[in-house]
Amino acid sequence: MTTDWHMLTREPGLPALYAKAATRRKITGTSLPDSGLRCWVDVEPQRLAAYRNVCGFDDNSLLPPTYPHILAFALQMQLLTAREFPFPLLGLIHLGNRIRVLRPMGGLHRARIGVKVQNLQPHAKGATFELVTTLDDQLGTLWEAESQMLCRGVKLEGEPVEEALASTLALTQIAQWKAPSDIGRQYARVSGDYNPIHLSAASARLFGFPCAIAHGLWNKARTLAALADHLPAANIEITVQFKKPVRLPSQVALLASAAGSSGALQLIGDGDLEHMVGHWQPVT
Repeated sequence: MTTDWHMLTREPGLPALYAKAATRRKITGTSLPDSGLRCWVDVEPQRLAAYRNVCGFDDNSLLPPTYPHILAFALQMQLLTAREFPFPLLGLIHLGNRIRVLRPMGGLHRARIGVKVQNLQPHAKGATFELVTTLDDQLGTLWEAESQMLCRGVKLEGEPVEEALASTLALTQIAQWKAPSDIGRQYARVSGDYNPIHLSAASARLFGFPCAIAHGLWNKARTLAALADHLPAANIEITVQFKKPVRLPSQVALLASAAGSSGALQLIGDGDLEHMVGHWQPVT
């Protein structure tokens, strides 16, 4: 499918997009739009510093490998609340995420973000699609990602195909940390993602959760911050699947294989409850 790209002159405003999201509750179709959005964005030092602090990244000259998601969030919101997008944004479930750092992301002050959707597939609970995001500088693509999203209740023809990440590598615990009760609000302030399921127990209960849960991308970012000494700065692909949500507050442990060009990771909670699994490898 060829993407019909639209270039924006400035980042969209989030308050209006949240208002649109709040009024969209119905599935309106079973096909994805072929349009994508692009926009040049600035890397703001204060916001980047706050993100490092919330996610545990060291202050260095490189963008954290998950930070382009923050730069892209407003564009993603505009794409997923557009009239031609068939699924309501509220209620989408983030099943997995893959990022590829193609070149070192150092000294970056301005970059072009691109977002589109693709690969609609049947799922046992509805349908999945990929939210694709890219980060370009003047030389070309620096970083790219696919987030697999689930919309419950969509009915598509075909047999569901679910990919499970599995590893035979030996894992040992390398870190543990607390996910405090307010981490959802902390992450929302630096990311712009104010999904009610992450903010408080009261707002989470409105969407069927007994308590607030941590953002999946905070779990991944906090994990990659802990793995910083294990991973190269570029030519790396990092894939995770989100399993059981991290309820707030709680404590989690990170298990990983020995440092190397390829490896595996697992984030677990009390009783060895599996929250996230993943692996890293060189970009192919």
